[in-house]
Amino acid sequence: MIFELLEDGPLAENICPISPDYSSAGQITPEQLQQARQSGFKSVLNLRSPDEADFVSDEAAQAEVLGLAYSNAPVDPKLPESDPLNKALYALENLPKPVLVHCRGGARATAVALAAIAVQENLTLEQFIQQVTEQGLPLEQPQIQQFLQDHYGVGRDLEAEA
Repeated sequence: MIFELLEDGPLAENICPISPDYSSAGQITPEQLQQARQSGFKSVLNLRSPDEADFVSDEAAQAEVLGLAYSNAPVDPKLPESDPLNKALYALENLPKPVLVHCRGGARATAVALAAIAVQENLTLEQFIQQVTEQGLPLEQPQIQQFLQDHYGVGRDLEAEA
């Protein structure tokens, strides 16, 4: 249902539907936040740190006014780290669905959403890699690397092993 509602409007240009529960996007505007609510999203997960350029400091208040559940779980765009990734996955597990996950450009959000799906659906390593590839993310993406290490015990030499 959400995917059909997003075909027109400003959010459609910025969103990547991943599953019925998760969509990813780059930084969203107040107008796109309102469209997300109108399209049926129940929650927003912001993966951006308040230290990042162009961080929208009142996004949580905007979401609250619209009746959206909101969580900010900063994940560094360049560094693979277990703790921030696990906090983001915990937030996704507990937020009302469907969730719009966003970061600055969308790659972090897509990676975190794919990791959440892999955990929830108990995907094999091969199935996870297939989903990552289908979404156009490189296996070197920091959150993908961290999830591969944490969840599957696979290190950075994955491509050499494949």
